[in-house]
Amino acid sequence: MSENHDIYRKLQKRLDKLPIGFPPTDSGVEVELLKSLFSPQEAEITIHLKLLPETLDVISKRLQKHKVKVENLESKLGSMGDRGVVTSHVNRLGVKYYAVAFLAIGIFEFQVNKMTKEFYLLFKQYLDEAFRDEILQTKIPQLRTIPTEGSIAPDLPISTYDDIRAIIDQYQKPMAVANCICKQGEDLLGHPCKVTKMREICLIFGSAARNYAQKGWGRMIDKEECKDILRKAEKDGLVVQPSNTQNIFAICLCCGCCCEILTSAKPLDSPVQYFATNYHAIVQDDLCIGCGRCEQRCQMDAVKIVDKKSVVDYTRCIGCGICVPTCPEDAIVLERKEKLRVPPKYSSQLYLNILKKKVGNAKFMIMLTKQLLGSKM
Repeated sequence: MSENHDIYRKLQKRLDKLPIGFPPTDSGVEVELLKSLFSPQEAEITIHLKLLPETLDVISKRLQKHKVKVENLESKLGSMGDRGVVTSHVNRLGVKYYAVAFLAIGIFEFQVNKMTKEFYLLFKQYLDEAFRDEILQTKIPQLRTIPTEGSIAPDLPISTYDDIRAIIDQYQKPMAVANCICKQGEDLLGHPCKVTKMREICLIFGSAARNYAQKGWGRMIDKEECKDILRKAEKDGLVVQPSNTQNIFAICLCCGCCCEILTSAKPLDSPVQYFATNYHAIVQDDLCIGCGRCEQRCQMDAVKIVDKKSVVDYTRCIGCGICVPTCPEDAIVLERKEKLRVPPKYSSQLYLNILKKKVGNAKFMIMLTKQLLGSKM
């Protein structure tokens, strides 16, 4: 086994300790995936990065401590950040920060506008062999499903964090839009989306929005354009999935043919268990005429026409509300579930929750202590 292979295996083990891990496979496709992203030296640098962003000076001292010699470290990390294999950003004072990134949400999404067919095929193979189980195992998703605007009736009880209108109206930080990475990948395979022709449908918020714009991965937008994108997405039948946090960092507009989240869960038994949602659709039989529009619109195959009436499969319905606005008889509406899922306020708490569920309380406390004391996880 080559020395280079050992470096990539070490990187795989390092990434596998993150909240969203990077498990091994029998085929070794995960190593091939890493080789397509990192040079051997870049892999060694990344092994010594942390999940929390750090300055160049801190990273340089750690590399020296571990006897990792890198010339022009700032240039190396800058290139890695631009290529989206690590996270990087510059604060308002001009100080640069770098951190290790998850495969998804992270490295995969950062390949926007530079996706290759070869990388996407490796990613899909890895998803099938190991990564799908990794992202679904805790049943705490990185994204949650909220009602589309046209499905929010005046009498529907809804919290601010589930109300897309309120989320956008109250948001005061930068916004950006980027092309959908999943659709770019499927386009490369000759499988264009069956639901929409839109491609600029990934909404980014806060410092991540500035970062996307600075790197040329997306462009800045204002609230009105953001709302316009959401309206067009609803018309086409896309599911609204913001980050599973109250302080949002992204909103994905997803279809059932391209989106890796929806397509990963759809083939499973009772896929609703893998989604964070507070609603489901109900049909008023006396109004339903069995036209089938809701069946055609549903991205999770949760609605079927039975005896000329719409029937909702509650093991599949994720409460997106896409079926509601186009019902000609107003026969299908959203209903809030009795047991609500309240998203954590910040992404840091989300990923701590995922890690805790993944490794258990005892191991979680050990890993957290190591992080606080400055050791690698």
